[in-house]
Amino acid sequence: MTNDTRLNGLHDWLTRETDLGAFELAPASADASFRRYFRVTTTAGSFVAMDAPPDKEDSQPFVAIDRKLEAAGVNVPHIHALDLAQGYLLLSDFGNRHFLSALDEASVDALYGDALEALLRIQQAPASDLPPYDRPLLWREMELFREWFLGTHLGLDLDAGQHACLDDGFEALTRAALEQPRVFVHRDYHSRNLMVTPEHNPGVLDFQDAVHGPVTYDLVSLLRDCYIAWPRQRVERWALDYRDRAAAAGILDAVNDRDFLRWFDLMGIQRHLKAIGIFARLKHRD
Repeated sequence: MTNDTRLNGLHDWLTRETDLGAFELAPASADASFRRYFRVTTTAGSFVAMDAPPDKEDSQPFVAIDRKLEAAGVNVPHIHALDLAQGYLLLSDFGNRHFLSALDEASVDALYGDALEALLRIQQAPASDLPPYDRPLLWREMELFREWFLGTHLGLDLDAGQHACLDDGFEALTRAALEQPRVFVHRDYHSRNLMVTPEHNPGVLDFQDAVHGPVTYDLVSLLRDCYIAWPRQRVERWALDYRDRAAAAGILDAVNDRDFLRWFDLMGIQRHLKAIGIFARLKHRD
């Protein structure tokens, strides 16, 4: 036993409520929240246990969206056992190899091809009951850039004219996002949340903040990833390939290259303004 009461509770829950037999627990990962993940090793294989303290993390959205995506044919972790009152879940294990560690010149076309196919399945999942990716949410995300990057990180004190200029830019980005068709949006569909799996690649993680929003959002997250960059010509080729696949799947009506890439580029600016603000907040507060 340890001094970690949550970990001790997880061990007791796994012993009492599952038929794993003898097992070992080892830290697997954590994210930018109070959730922790532990690898559960047994004689029959490995699993992942999630520890999400219920007073700090609501696991119900994760469970509901996991089941929705699994029903849509997306390779998400299967929930083998759960206790929402205690904040413990036992999930299937996708291993340790995420796209970021696997992507290179030899693998990128195949891996992104798999990721785009999975994205099409995600976007065809029912989304009308998800929170809307609406004007207030788009603006709240961009305000992170103003507050945490310009204000806190750079120490800039904008005057009224500069604030107005920034507002005009935010409004233009919001209009471009809201004019797009709306689909199921994972909201963090990038190389650190996609796991390389031997079957039904990729394994998709970190989808609990899904919303109903712009069709290019997850495409931008994947192809304009904060953690890896590719030449613009290749990115645009992948984006237009997705556009063709989405149209064939009935997700998207016919849209020409210029208009689709405009949506894609402006959505990318919005997402990266949010990301810059979040990274600045992580440095200075979280």
